[in-house]
Formats: sequence, C-alpha cells, structure tokens
Amino acid sequence: MTTTIPDYPLLISGEKVSTGQLLPVQDKFTGELYAHVHQASKEDVSRAIQEAKRAQATVPFGIPQRYEVLMKAAQIMRSRAEELADIMVAEAGKIKREALFEVYWSADIFTESAEESRRLHGETFSLPVPGLDQKTCYTLRQPVGVVGAITPFNFPLNLVAHKVAPALAGGNAVVLKPAEKTPVIAYKLCEILLEAGLPAGYLQYLGGEGATVGEWMIADPGIDYYSFTGSVKVGKRIKEATGLRRVSLELGSNSATIVHSDADPAAAAAACSQGAFSNAGQVCISVQRIYVHETIYDRFLAELISQAELLKVGDPRQEDTGIGPMIAEKEAIRVQEWIEEAVQGGAVAHTGNKREGAHVWPTVLSNVSPEMKVVNSEVFGPVVSVTPYSTLDEAIDHVNRSDYGLQAGILTNDLQAAMQASRRIRTGGVIVGGTSAFRIGCMPYGGVKNSGIGREGPRYAIEEMTDLKTVVLL
Repeated sequence: MTTTIPDYPLLISGEKVSTGQLLPVQDKFTGELYAHVHQASKEDVSRAIQEAKRAQATVPFGIPQRYEVLMKAAQIMRSRAEELADIMVAEAGKIKREALFEVYWSADIFTESAEESRRLHGETFSLPVPGLDQKTCYTLRQPVGVVGAITPFNFPLNLVAHKVAPALAGGNAVVLKPAEKTPVIAYKLCEILLEAGLPAGYLQYLGGEGATVGEWMIADPGIDYYSFTGSVKVGKRIKEATGLRRVSLELGSNSATIVHSDADPAAAAAACSQGAFSNAGQVCISVQRIYVHETIYDRFLAELISQAELLKVGDPRQEDTGIGPMIAEKEAIRVQEWIEEAVQGGAVAHTGNKREGAHVWPTVLSNVSPEMKVVNSEVFGPVVSVTPYSTLDEAIDHVNRSDYGLQAGILTNDLQAAMQASRRIRTGGVIVGGTSAFRIGCMPYGGVKNSGIGREGPRYAIEEMTDLKTVVLL
C-alpha cells in the first residue's frame, strides 16, 4: 500500500502558493519521510511582506474582531488537541503527554492574548505648566506594523503562539517563518486562525530555511518588528541587520538551580529531573546546572540518579516513554561528544552517557568544572551537572558565572535565602521554590546578557509590539 506524503504550500493572504521547491520533514523517531514543505523564494518573501502591509493599511481589524478571532482559535485548538499533538509527536519527536500539554498551553496563550486585546490602554494627565494646566495630554497604543516571527523547533506550537497571538492582539499583521524541521504544526495553526475568521492578509506563512528565507526576512525593510527565538549567533545577526527597527530576542541559556540546605532531597531531585529531562532537555530554561548544599549533596545526587534511571527512552508514541528522540541525530552526536569531553576532563557520569541514533539517555554528571561545555555552554539535551557548595554566596556566584541569564531557580523554605538569591542572581527570572524550568504563559519571560532582549507573555509582548503615542489637546 502506497502512502501519500502530504505537502504544505505557502500561505500568502490566504492563498495556497506552491513553489516547486520542496523540503523534506522527517518523523523524528522512525526517520521516515513525514511531509514536504514548500520553500519560499526571495520574491515570495517580498510579496508576503507587502501583502501584510497592504492588509494592515486597508483591512479593518479592530479590538472586538481580534478578541473574537483569538478566542475562537483557542477553542478550535482545544477541540483538535489530539490531532495537533500527534503532529508534534511525529515532526518534533515529543512524547505524547508533553505534546498534549503544549496544545492546551498554546490555546491558553490565545485566550490570554484575546483578553489582553481588550485591555490596551494609555494614561491621561494634565500639563503642570502655567497656562496649560487646564489642557489634557493622553497616550494610546497603536500597532507597530508588520511583525516578523521566526520560531524554533523545540516548542513548535507554543512559541509560535507566543509570537503570533500577542502580535494579532495588538493589531499587527504577521509574517511567520517556523523552523524547517517542524513546519507542519505552524501551518495547521495558520489554517485554524483563518478558519476562526482572521482577515487573510494579517497572517503570512513562509516555509523554508533560516539561511535563505530568514535572511530575506531580516533584510526586508517592510518588516517593522522582529520576534525571534533561537541561537545567540543568529540573534546577534538579526540585531545587527535590523538597525533601528525593534526586536525581541530569546536566545537560550545554561540555566541553574540552587538546592539549599533545608530542601527535601527527594522532592528536589524529582523537580530537577523533570526540569532537566523534559522534551529531551531541548528547553531554553532546562535545568542544566544544579548547585547543592554540601550537607545534602550525597542524598540529592543518589535521588537524582534514581529519577534519571526511571525514565524510559524510546518511541514517543508509547505512553510509558519518558524521553523521545532529539530533533536530529547530529544534535545527539554533539551532546554525546560534550559528555565524553567532560568525562575525559574528570567528570563522572553516574547514569546515561549513551546514544543510539537521535536518542540520548538522561545523563547525570558530577565533578564538573566551569570550563567544560556541559557547564558553560547550552547543552540543549538531556544532560545535567551537579556541584556541591558550602555557602549561599558561593552558589550565587556559580549561577552568575555564565554568559547567559534567562532564568534560575532556588529550592528553599528559607525566606532570607530566597530574597538574597532573588536580588543577586542576574537573570530575567528567579523561581523561588521551584527550578529554572518553570514557566506559565502570562508571566513576563525573557533574559539578560546573551539570553537576549525583550519579554514574552501576552501582556508584555503586546506592549513591545505596539507604539506608544502621545496626544496633547491644547
């Protein structure tokens, strides 16, 4: 029996555009061909941007309509949760329960963005100048223009939602380029938005590679704002290329969690295991570095090893699988090389340190040093290092010894320790009573240093994706 391989065209103003140049999308577990996506040409990119600008200039899309479209899209997503999750299991290698969670989380982002669209507001105040004190000044928020959204593979639905939903809530048109390894789920989301009543010109979908389509997008002056999640190298390239145009860049981390002396070792190990190994460690705020007080270090390490060994590596479609494949075998090879480099440098691998194809077994390392890649770079795989500390000052210094600064966590019931860590740790977020891997959609999310600039979360993203205008009534 011959299986038909679906192909997904571009979407430009609601029109399906076939380009004749197809990129393959593999099932990340089986390695079999799952779909084809049409790659945009430079002319397609230019046309998509111009259509977005035209729609914004000529097609009404007021707050009541934004609210209705975003709410309906959320409703459709929830009703098709199984279908959408199965797509992510195939093209991203996610285990099923994590994929389902991502669908519902993404639907919540649309709901929150719809609600925030009704809260766009400014301020009204008098002018404290003699002769003008009876006059009025007020501010209002207006769309920034066309938003270019470039998204990664690791959360191929949720991170699209975090960019597209707030952009639309703010009244902007969007040109979307998803990761070439996971384009199908983004295409399905665009179809859902059109079904929900979105004016077609307000969302353009471009398939293709970052080295071509992404470069053409950042070079086109028709895009007014860029929202990107990905590597530091590409983020810096976008910042350099876009000049005075605004950008939001989320560029990853090597996130740390402190386990203080009063923490329960078993509970802390369970939380850190979840934070380190979910989505095969391919999470920007994944727990990568753990600093544990010396009085509970041995107990914590033993518990973490036990937690890691409980995770079954294999088929993401099986209910008992805890870790599926990484996004590509070459990434798994890189992670294994980093582990081996650390072991050769004196680190101890207590569990894991094994690779088969794109699968990497959850690996717990100790006796690491700051110069090792598994410590000072972003592993983006199921690897975590554990280091003892004597004083909280020492632990905070360890956390801050990084070029990144996205999020950190501290597991403690000691209020003074929590407040000290919250003040002194230099990251965009500090999670007290949890690990660095905690995130919910409504919170402001973003980093400092090489972790990027700008904030996600519907309310905060909408503020970044709108212009503040001042109006004076004389």
